[in-house]
Amino acid sequence: MQLVINGEMKEVAAKTVADLLQELSLDPKKIVTECNGEIIPRDQYQTRMLQPADKLELVQFVGGG
Repeated sequence: MQLVINGEMKEVAAKTVADLLQELSLDPKKIVTECNGEIIPRDQYQTRMLQPADKLELVQFVGGG
C-alpha cells in the first residue's frame, strides 16, 4: 500500500501503525505518530489500521545536551 510518510510517497506492507514502525525499524517508544493530522496515542499503535494514501508524520525524539 502507498502512504505519504514525512512528505514522501512510500510503498509499505504494513497494515497497522505498529507494523509500519517495525517495518521502518523505528522504536515506538521514541516516536510520535500523526496520521491525517491526528496524533495517534501509543496504546492504539497495534489497532490503528492504515489506509491507502494516509498521510503520516513520524517524529523521533533525540536526546542531547
